[in-house]
Amino acid sequence: MEIEQEKLPDGVTIIRLAGRMDSQGASDIDLKFTAYTVRDRGAVIVDMSAVSFLASIGIRTLILSAKALHVRGGKIALLNPDSDVRKVLEMAGVDSLIPVCDSMESARSAVVV
Repeated sequence: MEIEQEKLPDGVTIIRLAGRMDSQGASDIDLKFTAYTVRDRGAVIVDMSAVSFLASIGIRTLILSAKALHVRGGKIALLNPDSDVRKVLEMAGVDSLIPVCDSMESARSAVVV
């Protein structure tokens, strides 16, 4: 699994994930993902358009980071997961905890205070 981070001029952090978010993939990115989300107290958008598979351990990573960010006053949104990943997010109820968005504009609206 690959992870990249970009800080936009307006303070929004974009985290781009690519690959399989299974036990190995989640392990590969867990520390960086947590660091990218909790060091910012603001808006984080996770681009999931290149995530091809999402397992429960990947869901755990997303939820724990979202909760940690929320405690610090920030917000997180998931951007553009493919249809299979979206189904997993919906079946697990993640979409009721973390906004799942189809466009950058809607993701920004979900996280910008």
